[in-house]
Amino acid sequence: MLIEIAAANAAFQVIKGALENGKELYDVAEQATKYFDNKSAIAKKADRSGGSDELQCFMELEKIKEQEAWLKDHMVYAGRPDMYEDWLKFQSECKQKRERAERLRKQKRAADLALLGSALLWGTGALVVLPFVLYVAFKVFKIV
Repeated sequence: MLIEIAAANAAFQVIKGALENGKELYDVAEQATKYFDNKSAIAKKADRSGGSDELQCFMELEKIKEQEAWLKDHMVYAGRPDMYEDWLKFQSECKQKRERAERLRKQKRAADLALLGSALLWGTGALVVLPFVLYVAFKVFKIV
C-alpha cells in the first residue's frame, strides 16, 4: 500500500505544480490518471484491510480529500469555466476504464480456467480410453 500512497502523492505534486505554473489539466492527464488509479487502490485496500492498515488507509484518504479540495478550489477560481465539471467527468471516465479492465481480466481468467478444465477432461478421458482401445486391438489382432 505504501507504493500506491507514494505514487498518488507524487502524481498530485506534479499536477499541483503544473496547474500553479499555468498549465492546463490536459497537460498532466497521465499524472491525473495515475493519481486516481492509486486513489482507487488505496480505497479498495481500506475496504478490505483491518487493524492499523485500516487507520493508515483512512488517514491517507483524508489527505487525498484535502488534495482534491485544493484542486477543486484551484479549478473553480483560477481555472477556466467548467474545468471542475470536466475534472469530475475525467474521474468518471477513469473509473469506467478501470472497471472495464477488471471485467476483461475476470473474463480472461474464466476463459483460461475453462480451457484448463477442458484440457484436463480430455486428458483424463484419453488416459481412460486409450488402454481400453489397446486391449481391444490386441485381442482382435491376437497379439496377446
